[in-house]
Amino acid sequence: MTLEQEIKARALTLGFDAVGITNAAPISDSDIARLNAWLRAGHAGRMGYMHRNGEKRIHPAALLEGVRSVIVVALNYKPEHSSPPPQTSQQTGTVAQYAWYEDYHHVMKPLLFELADFLGERTERTHRFKVCVDSVPLAERALAVRAGLGFIGTNHMLIHPTLGPQVFLGELVTTVALEPDGPDPGTCAACDRCVRACPTGALGAVGEFDAEKCISYLTIEHKGDIPPDLATKIGDRVFGCDACVLACPHQHAAPTCKSTRLGSRPRDAQLDLVQVLSLTPTSFEARFAGSPIHRATLEGLQRNARICMRNAQKGLGAKS
Repeated sequence: MTLEQEIKARALTLGFDAVGITNAAPISDSDIARLNAWLRAGHAGRMGYMHRNGEKRIHPAALLEGVRSVIVVALNYKPEHSSPPPQTSQQTGTVAQYAWYEDYHHVMKPLLFELADFLGERTERTHRFKVCVDSVPLAERALAVRAGLGFIGTNHMLIHPTLGPQVFLGELVTTVALEPDGPDPGTCAACDRCVRACPTGALGAVGEFDAEKCISYLTIEHKGDIPPDLATKIGDRVFGCDACVLACPHQHAAPTCKSTRLGSRPRDAQLDLVQVLSLTPTSFEARFAGSPIHRATLEGLQRNARICMRNAQKGLGAKS
């Protein structure tokens, strides 16, 4: 068994669902051009961090001196049941399915450190490495494609050929030289189901994506008031949006999550809006500690709850 095969076997044993390897070269010129054009067009909204650390985002070597390889892992999070459990309250808001679990950062990072330790043992030397899970400025989807884990769909998600689009990604950047995998040649260019499913028109027919119209961005990242014309299209979504993912044919055929590492939070599949509005800073921390929902902040979550309640009163509460 080669070292690369051993790494992949170990990653799967740790609980990851897929793993691929790529080199530490910068992402492609076409990917860089698309990223820069997207930023210049203002489609990043108020996500100022997207404008920072540009070199690190496109070139793994800027993250770690002497880097030779990037190991990319994926963890399937498709829930067993696509609909949240019934609630006793009529005033509820739906939550994006990735937030039906504990914060995946807290799950994937320790596992990647274990994989790094394994790699050090197998190479019989100290290797330098960096663990990356989403919050590190790295173009992880482009690297995942290059590592053979899938292709970028029209919904701008990585789509794994078997696992579909509901996957968390993580990376182990290392100074160990490894044989890279080939890129995935897949495409979904002939399908526009995600474009048609997007409630706000955030997705364009030829690959455009405007974060300022995206319900996930608006309900999680955006600070302050949400424009009224977009607020009415949020419907009953109190945190995030799955419309473009759930419309994807690859998602329909994908297996459900089998991980025992991801802690399920079934009570977070839907939120009682009245209870959300009654939260204090202390009770918010206690209720959502360890949950992705914490990222929305108390102020943002309560803003979303008020929008959902107004939409329900207007008959706009049903999911699009």
